[in-house]
Amino acid sequence: MAPGLERGADDIWFAPQQAPVSYPDHGHAGCLQVEDRSFWFRHRNRCLANVMRHFAPQGALLDIGGGNGYVAKGLTEAGFPCVLLEPGIGGALAARARGVDPVICARLEDMGAADSSIDAAGMFDVLEHIEDEAGALQQVHRLLRPGGRLYLTVPAYNFLHSAEDVAAGHFRRYTVGSLRHAVTNNGFRLEYATYLFALLPPGVLLFRTLPSLLGLRKPSEEELPASEFVREGFSARILDRVLDAEARRISAGGTIPFGTSCLAVCIKD
Repeated sequence: MAPGLERGADDIWFAPQQAPVSYPDHGHAGCLQVEDRSFWFRHRNRCLANVMRHFAPQGALLDIGGGNGYVAKGLTEAGFPCVLLEPGIGGALAARARGVDPVICARLEDMGAADSSIDAAGMFDVLEHIEDEAGALQQVHRLLRPGGRLYLTVPAYNFLHSAEDVAAGHFRRYTVGSLRHAVTNNGFRLEYATYLFALLPPGVLLFRTLPSLLGLRKPSEEELPASEFVREGFSARILDRVLDAEARRISAGGTIPFGTSCLAVCIKD
């Protein structure tokens, strides 16, 4: 554990100072209500594990901005041990309740890690929340060991921007090309990149983006409603088939040509 961290009564490690982040107060609570029942969170975890079997971390993965610990728990169960780093106390407490250990409640810049001391890092739907994209990537690059990998997921396509992005504190959305540009400009080599959720762009455009453009959907109303993350009946069966095909393609080393998320693996040479 990094020097300067202090262990609290809840078995959570704390940095001496805390600072605000671009994430809404209700965000972790909203995710916690749906994560365990959500096709979206389940599929993202499965694809991450599949990719890591091809591009394995060389040691424990630091899950930066790991929220409620859903990813860290899933990856640990898949054989990839994780250390969760989460600046929000609500997310950190939820992660410990899930059994994630260790959990550090701090921002990356406050945890006190030495340069070239981290084996691998993950930022799973985190980079879009950071205004200084280059600064964040350069910091992770500095902390990673040579040959260390950074795993990223981010929301895709600026044309899908909606009131949800505003409410969630997103500064941008990405394409595989723009993500490649961001990481290579900040010291990484891109090893692999794909889109995820190929079936979802029409629905996001129709039910989120267009209503937002027309003023029918306001940021204050966006609290990750469970109906958008949990499906039952016929729609669930269709989603399961499409997502199963995506996961199998990624497991075989292939890529998906479009979708509502990007997934990338980068390496520090």
